[in-house]
Parts: sequence; C-alpha cells; structure tokens
Amino acid sequence: MRTEPLRGDLGSGPAGATQPSIGELLGEISTDLSTLMRQELDLAKAELRDEGSKAGKAAGMFAAAALAAYLVVLFLSLALWRLLSAAMDPGWAAVLVAVLWGIVGAVLYAAGRSRLRTMRAPLTQTAETVKQVPSALRGHTDGGRNPS
Repeated sequence: MRTEPLRGDLGSGPAGATQPSIGELLGEISTDLSTLMRQELDLAKAELRDEGSKAGKAAGMFAAAALAAYLVVLFLSLALWRLLSAAMDPGWAAVLVAVLWGIVGAVLYAAGRSRLRTMRAPLTQTAETVKQVPSALRGHTDGGRNPS
C-alpha cells in the first residue's frame, strides 16, 4: 500500500496542511545561516572589543611605567658608572655597566617570552559556538518547523 500522497495531492493531507516547497526550505535555510553567521560575527566583535579595551588600558599603563623605569635605570646607571669610575678607568666602568644591563635585559626577555606562551587565545567563546554549528544544522532537517 502507498501511504505517501500522489503527485496531484501535495496540497491535501489528513490535517489539510501544505508542505513547504524546496525553494521555501532553501530560503529558510539561507535565512537561518545568515542569522547564525551574523550572530557569530557579533559575538566575535564583542569578545574582541572587550579584550581589546582591557589590552589597550594595560598597554597604556605599561608605557607610562616603562618611561618611569627608563629614567630610573638611566640615572642609576650613571651613578653606578660614576662610582665605578673612581676605582677603575671610566671606559671600563661604562662597559661593565652596559654588560650588567645586557644580562638584566636577557633575563627579562626570557621571562616575557615564557609568559606570552601561556596567554589564552582570544575568541574562545566564539570558537566553541562555531563548533556547535554543524550539530545545530543537523537538528533542522524539518525546515525549522516543529512536527505536529
């Protein structure tokens, strides 16, 4: 026995409901995908804006601190050079101060590099929701309609 409607009976069913055409289904899928992509893009923008704002404020504070630290290091280096010049040739005293700051710079570079490697990647929330898109699409095989 045949339980599916015949070609001429597409508009009539037991409840009198019409089935959507393929064009309508494709239109709904296109609309749903557009909405989903727009929402994912909005989420990514919001996440980047939030992280970017925090990073910008932190960068400004680091810049001010770096300027102050530079001036402190400059004057302490001059004082150390002057102190060492009393005990040795001023040229060798300057080389010794430069070598000391080279060692400090190398240690700070290594510490900063290791901290950068442990940073959290941005857009983690967006990446998680994008991973859910294929399973969400599989759940919409009925064209977005609830079966009744």
